[in-house]
Amino acid sequence: MKPIIELRNIRVEYKMPRGVARVVDNVSLDIIEGEVLGLIGESGSGKSMLASVIMRVVPPPGIIKGNVFLDSKVLGRRVDILKLNDKELRMIRWREISMVFQGAMNSFNPTLKIKDHFIDTAQAHGIRDKDLVLDKARKLLELVRLEPDRVLDSYPHELSGGMKQRALIALSLLLDPRLLILDEPTSALDMISQRAVLDILKEIHKKLGITMVFITHDVPLVLGFAHRVAIMYAFKILEIGPLYKVFKDPKHPYTRGLLSAIPSLSSDIDAVKPIPGRHPDPINPPPGCRFHPRCPYAKDLCKSKEPPMIPVEKDHLVACWLYARR
Repeated sequence: MKPIIELRNIRVEYKMPRGVARVVDNVSLDIIEGEVLGLIGESGSGKSMLASVIMRVVPPPGIIKGNVFLDSKVLGRRVDILKLNDKELRMIRWREISMVFQGAMNSFNPTLKIKDHFIDTAQAHGIRDKDLVLDKARKLLELVRLEPDRVLDSYPHELSGGMKQRALIALSLLLDPRLLILDEPTSALDMISQRAVLDILKEIHKKLGITMVFITHDVPLVLGFAHRVAIMYAFKILEIGPLYKVFKDPKHPYTRGLLSAIPSLSSDIDAVKPIPGRHPDPINPPPGCRFHPRCPYAKDLCKSKEPPMIPVEKDHLVACWLYARR
């Protein structure tokens, strides 16, 4: 149960003409070595921005506050990623932490063949032996169920969306990272391609034991895949715990609403209940609990004071005053 990453009091702020938008707000989270953590929430809840903090690729003029601790094997010491210099940051990217960004087409240079992406990535980290790199690339492409020679000699536009996504996953594994962050890796794919990518990720985790963070707004995708889930709403984490506990017995009213809004083949469509109301404004969020304007259980305390993360069971925490000790 040793954390590979420890996020502490993370905030990301953007100064806007009408005020400061806080798009990640005081988030603390441990990512446990060897686990698959599902990070779930609506679009615009701050999931991708939180991943960008770990990689330290928050788009300017974003200001990051807090700490991201990593027990770095490459640097040989415990470090705060947010305080590393550019050279140290390049050393841990891809070697210790790698990320598959949303939209595979945007991650490839359209003028380069896939093999050139592998070679350039390796050379950027001091690996000059092209034959060694391409040999490893072939093995990784086989792992993601692609034909190595055909794919390596192709330009990105010559591959389907699912093939590009799998090639990008293979590229992200080139330097044997300890943590792989997957930002909505199936969002642009059809259902068959989604299932293929998920099966491949499960196989990669089984064979390599790599730690993964799987970011999605599509709750069913993490079933049978993630070990733990963190539910994010309005730039904060509201609930976190083992997947089977959170989905079988959700504690936060938002988590319950999120699960109730999912259509099911085995239930009446009339049973699907969307969450009423609107997502809060990042510049002027409601006081107290962010969810209270949409919560059927809100009381006066919820409207005035922000709830802490409260343990309800072992490893299951929820930010809700309903579970505060009286």
